[in-house]
Amino acid sequence: MSLSPKTEILEALYQNCLFRSDQQVEAHEYVTREFTDHVLHWKRGAPDTVLFKRELHQLKIFELRYGAEVEVTPRPFEGFTLLHTSLSGSAEFECDGHVMTVSEGRTAMLAPKHHVRLRWMPGTQQLIVRIPDSLIKQVSRQVGDEAVSLMPGLLLPQHLGSQWNLMVQSLLNILSMSGEPGIRAEWLDHFERNLALFLFAHQLPPSMSRVARLPAYSHGTSSDSRLHAGGIRPMDAMLEYIGSRLCAPISLEDLARAAGVSFRTLNVMCHRSHGVTPMELLRNMRLDAARARLLIAPTASVTDTALAFGFGHLGRFSAYYFARFNELPSETQKRRQR
Repeated sequence: MSLSPKTEILEALYQNCLFRSDQQVEAHEYVTREFTDHVLHWKRGAPDTVLFKRELHQLKIFELRYGAEVEVTPRPFEGFTLLHTSLSGSAEFECDGHVMTVSEGRTAMLAPKHHVRLRWMPGTQQLIVRIPDSLIKQVSRQVGDEAVSLMPGLLLPQHLGSQWNLMVQSLLNILSMSGEPGIRAEWLDHFERNLALFLFAHQLPPSMSRVARLPAYSHGTSSDSRLHAGGIRPMDAMLEYIGSRLCAPISLEDLARAAGVSFRTLNVMCHRSHGVTPMELLRNMRLDAARARLLIAPTASVTDTALAFGFGHLGRFSAYYFARFNELPSETQKRRQR
């Protein structure tokens, strides 16, 4: 079940409101205390900031709303990783050059080492889980002063996002029972480690290739049986690969390798699941990301947006965009600015 601001289990979080304010400076100060120092630019809309917080042993869970559209530029995170789930609205995150559009219901991991920029749409509400590096070190068996090795940013594929939502709901359920007898500290520690293990096990450090950890593709039919055995997994692997490289060059060979299937099987998979070829699916996902960028940042350059998502020819980009959304990119911007 997906999370939303009205999900009943969130009442456990709503029991502790840290602050509510329509004052820009006050909101900035409160958020800084809980996360890290940051530059906060207020844009469209009236500030209506509210922050809820609950804690387990090592985990902290928040719900944050700014009310207005904001752009946040924090310092690189020191000692923690954040998991953001959009309960309502959408946001765009950039972590060390990796851009993610987090639409309603999606979850992104943020562990930037150099640069991070967060842009929230008006009315966006985010559920945020703060996981300390010390907990990730425990589950990854890293020792000493060795830095925690995580991707700077990762948009969880939808099937993993659903699993994460279930784990967060379990966390909220535990919080609702805090103070009641019968919940042993050892079990709570085990639960927290499981959340950290989920995060660590489903991402790759920058030095490793997703492709290198998946079976090699072939031009034959030896891997075709994977489709008949339940082709969801190859499709999810390919969608995750595309999502992690929306701004990078991707070939048909790359997609086949990421899915671990032959070219023929890949084509059948995409037609069955989405009604298009693999490269058309890639193009549509990039068009969707470009549209989200133009909606989130109505003053963004159409040319820069096209180039950012792999469209080197502006005329073709506009034609593809119109065919998919029945309007030109400039029309999307004008409608958003009204």
